Amino acid sequence: MDTHVMIYSTPTCHFCKMAKDFFTEKNVPYTDYDVARDAAKRQEMIQLTGQLGVPVIVINNEIMVGFDRSRIAQKLGIEA
Repeated sequence: MDTHVMIYSTPTCHFCKMAKDFFTEKNVPYTDYDVARDAAKRQEMIQLTGQLGVPVIVINNEIMVGFDRSRIAQKLGIEA
């Protein structure tokens, strides 16, 4: 898979866990940034979205705020 997936998340975020579980279930490799611990990545996320809400998911440079299983599947070209 040529798709680059990044997720900005926190350990206590239920939707972040759902998104990461979805990626794992579908064998989608992803890079996870814990913005609760990594101030630089938190600042990067704020610059991308203008807010602190997580998860922020970036698929091939397209930014999505929140976990929308069907939209993510569509962007990845996989079944939800």
